[in-house]
Amino acid sequence: MLTYVFKRLLLMVPTLLGVLFFTFLVIQFVPGGPVEQYLAEAKAGAGVGAEGGLSYRGAQGVDPKRLEMAKALYGFDKPAHERFVQMLVQFARFDLGKSFFQNRDVSQLIWEKLPVSMSLGLWTFFISYLVAVPLGVAKAVRAGSRFDLITTMVVLVGYAIPGFVLGVALLVVFGGQLQWFPLRGLTSSNWEQMAWGARIVDYLWHIVLPVTAMVLGSFAVTAMLTKNAFLEEIRKQYVVTARAKGLSENRVLWKHVMRNALIPIITGFPAAFIGAFFTGSLLIETLFSLDGLGLLSYESVIRRDYPVVMGTLYLFTLIGLVTKLISDLCYVWVDPRVKFD
Repeated sequence: MLTYVFKRLLLMVPTLLGVLFFTFLVIQFVPGGPVEQYLAEAKAGAGVGAEGGLSYRGAQGVDPKRLEMAKALYGFDKPAHERFVQMLVQFARFDLGKSFFQNRDVSQLIWEKLPVSMSLGLWTFFISYLVAVPLGVAKAVRAGSRFDLITTMVVLVGYAIPGFVLGVALLVVFGGQLQWFPLRGLTSSNWEQMAWGARIVDYLWHIVLPVTAMVLGSFAVTAMLTKNAFLEEIRKQYVVTARAKGLSENRVLWKHVMRNALIPIITGFPAAFIGAFFTGSLLIETLFSLDGLGLLSYESVIRRDYPVVMGTLYLFTLIGLVTKLISDLCYVWVDPRVKFD
């Protein structure tokens, strides 16, 4: 086991380097970088091109000193390979760099946006598993019944509807017409002046619609996965033997079948739980005016804020690799028969 873990940790290094290298390589060929945006803003501020009817064309006609100053400001005065090595050295010290346009540390930006995305992710995680797993078990026990057919239809219809489309419908019906829920934000503007009980109620009031829009996709997957896993286990010989010994149906299901059927679900817990802290749904966050990690990533790509792009990519890739290793190790914890030899 220790040998396997050590090999996986070593494999993380080239994987992480490969992700960073190819992303950095693509960035070098993307037009409209921070230098060009800086020069465009400088020319717009000076009124050049607006009065004469000319559009901005990169660095043409720009003072060479100003161009060199802009390159030095964003670190583009150095060759690409030097900038890549410098970035790796910073990441090795867990220094994610500083945003070009917000002039703040990337780690600080992530920490500020994390509560919003964490709220969406954790509620989606807990609701998906706490409701979908019992529903999947009930569907497996009553496979082929009217209950199974109706719930399957409802779950699949909900899964087929994109989250942002459902979000728009929820906003129009419950936020606009009925006005039962707020249209934007995670809390009210006077949230800090409220008592603790009122704060909790206000927070839950705001989180209902975005979480509902996000939960249906993962809810359907978890419910159907649980049902199929239970159906496969119920047909095995050890279940027939347990019933022949006179054990009650509940004891057979929840003590014998449950442990084996939940192996594919439990092993996904670490990745799902950790991912809940860093999940970022751009469309949902934009739709409900929630300033989270999804919106931060989108804006950093649009504005060519490369430190934010590379810093968040490095952090999320590293967390993803570690949680993948933990998920694989959970197989051994759930089923000791599994070996990584």
